[in-house]
Amino acid sequence: MVHAAVERVVVQTSTADKRSFVAKAKRLGVPVSEPMRRGAFAYSPQENDEEMALLADAARQAVERSCAAIDDAMQFIEASNQRIAAMTVAAAAAATKFQPKKASAADAWA
Repeated sequence: MVHAAVERVVVQTSTADKRSFVAKAKRLGVPVSEPMRRGAFAYSPQENDEEMALLADAARQAVERSCAAIDDAMQFIEASNQRIAAMTVAAAAAATKFQPKKASAADAWA
C-alpha cells in the first residue's frame, strides 16, 4: 500500500547545505523532500556505531602504545641521568686527587 506524503518535517541546516540539497534534487528531477526521505531511511546508526567502536578501539590502542613509548623513554632518560651523575662525581674526585701542589716562595729557592 502506497501512502501519500502529507506530513511535514522541518530540518535545520546551513544555507550552503540547503543549496546543495536543492541542486541535487533538481538534477534528479525530484522534490527536495525525496532525497531527504531516502537518506533518512538509508541511515543506519548501528553501522555508524560499529565504525565508531572500531575507531575508538584503534585510538585506545594507539594511546596505549604512545604511553608505553613515553614510559620507556622516561626510564632511559632516568638511567642516562644517573650515569651522567656518576661520571660527574668520578670526574670531580679524579680532579681533586691529581691537583698539582701549589708552589710556595720557599720552594722557589730550593
